[in-house]
Amino acid sequence: MNESVRPGAVWCEQAWLGGSDGVKTGVRAELDGNGVVARVTTGAEPREGDLTLHGVAFPAAANAHSHAFHRVLRGRTHASGVGTFWTWRREMYRAANALTPALYEELATAVYTEMVVTGWTSVAEFHYVHHRPDGSPYTADDDGAHAMEHALARAAVTAGIRLTLLDTCYLAGGFDEPTSPEQGRFSDGGAGAWLDRFTSLRKSIAGEFDPSLVSVGAALHSVRAVPEEELSLIAERLPRDVPLHIHLSEQKPENAACLARTGLTPTGLLHKHGLVTDRLSAVHATHLTDEDIRTLGSAGATVVMCPTTEADLADGIGPASALRGAGAQIALGTDQHAVVDPWQEMRALEYGERFASGERGRFAPANLHFSASDAGSRSQARQFPGLEPGRVCDLMVLNPRSTRTAGSEPGQLAMTATAQDVTAVVVGGRIIARGGVHTVLGDPADLLAAAIAKVGQAAKGAA
Repeated sequence: MNESVRPGAVWCEQAWLGGSDGVKTGVRAELDGNGVVARVTTGAEPREGDLTLHGVAFPAAANAHSHAFHRVLRGRTHASGVGTFWTWRREMYRAANALTPALYEELATAVYTEMVVTGWTSVAEFHYVHHRPDGSPYTADDDGAHAMEHALARAAVTAGIRLTLLDTCYLAGGFDEPTSPEQGRFSDGGAGAWLDRFTSLRKSIAGEFDPSLVSVGAALHSVRAVPEEELSLIAERLPRDVPLHIHLSEQKPENAACLARTGLTPTGLLHKHGLVTDRLSAVHATHLTDEDIRTLGSAGATVVMCPTTEADLADGIGPASALRGAGAQIALGTDQHAVVDPWQEMRALEYGERFASGERGRFAPANLHFSASDAGSRSQARQFPGLEPGRVCDLMVLNPRSTRTAGSEPGQLAMTATAQDVTAVVVGGRIIARGGVHTVLGDPADLLAAAIAKVGQAAKGAA
C-alpha cells in the first residue's frame, strides 16, 4: 500500500490496549479522516487496504520536555573541569549563541527526526532562544520577529512530529541579577513585553500551521529567571487555555536562593501567585519539601521527569512515587537529549524509584506507559495517542524477539526494550519510520552529524 496515504484501518498483530486489557492479539482499529480511532475490535484478521503492523504496538510516546539545541552537547561535556550543572551550562550558552534561524531549523529537524524514529510522536519544546545574540529582535528580513519560533515549527512539520512550542519567559540571570551577555537573546526585558510577543506568536503560528501539528504553550524558565514582581502580571494576563511549564527545584542552590530572597520554596512562590494549577507542568521537581509535594499533588499538576538527563547532570532522584500518591501526574521528557529513547526513560523512572526506595515495582509497566504517553500528552494539552476510540492513532511498534526482548512477556516489554527494537512508528495512522529510518528524511544520524558540525563551526566563529 502507499504509506503516504492514511488508511481506513490499522491492523496490529499484537497491541497494548491499556488498563486491564493489556496486550491483545489481532487488534484492528478503524480510523476517521483525521487519523483518530473510531472503532476497535480484537481477535480480528487484516483486511485489504489495512495498514498491517507486525510485532507489538504501543501508544506512541509524548516528549514533555525538550531543548532541541542541547543535542549538540551529547558526549562533549564529560571532561575534567565540566563536572557540575553550572559548568555544563556554560557550554550550553556557547551552543545557544551560535544559532541562526536557518541553522536552528536544520538542527531541530535532525533532533526531531531522531525522536520520531525512536517512538516519540509529540514534543513540548521549551524554547527561549528568541532574539539575535545581541538581544535585538529579528525583523522582516529574517522571516519576521518570530523567526526562531517559525524555524522550530517548520522543523517539526518536516520531521512529522507534533510540536507544542513552549514560548519561554526568561528575564533575569538569577535572584536580583540581570541577564548576562550570553543570556541576552533569551530576554524580552519584562513580563509585559513577553506577554505581548507571546500573543503575537500565537496568532502567527495559528495562521500558518495546522494546530494538530503545531501549537503554542507558555513557559517560565524558572523562579530565578522571572522576578517575583512579574509573576502576578503573568498569572493575570496569560490565557487560561494554554499549558504552562517551568523548571522547578532542579538544583538545591536555586531552592536556597529562593528561600533567602522570598522566604518561600519555588513551589510556594508559584502557589502564592496562583500559578500552581492543573495546567502546570513542573519540570524535574527533584528537590521538594513535603509541603511542595502536597501543593503540586492537590492541584493535579503534572510533574515532568527527565531521568536520563537528571542522571547525566547528577541532579538527583526526584520523589516520583510520592508525587503520584499526592495526586500529581508523572510525565517524561528528554530535556538535553543525553538519551533520546522513550523506553530508556520509562525504565530509568522505575530504576530511580528502586534506587531511592529499595523497592521494586513502584511504577509497573502500565504506569510507565501512562507516563510516557497519556501524561506527556496532557502536559501538552494534546489528544492522547493509542488504540482506543477517540485517541489519535500514534503508535510505536516493537520487535518482541530481538536480543533484548526475546522471552519477555508482551506486557512487560517496557522493562526490556530500547529504541533499537522499534520497528515502526505511526503518526495519525501513517507510517513515518521503519527500523530507525525516517520514511522521508532517511537516517537521522546523517542529519545530526551534518547539523552538529555546522553548529560547532558557528560557535568557533563566534568565540
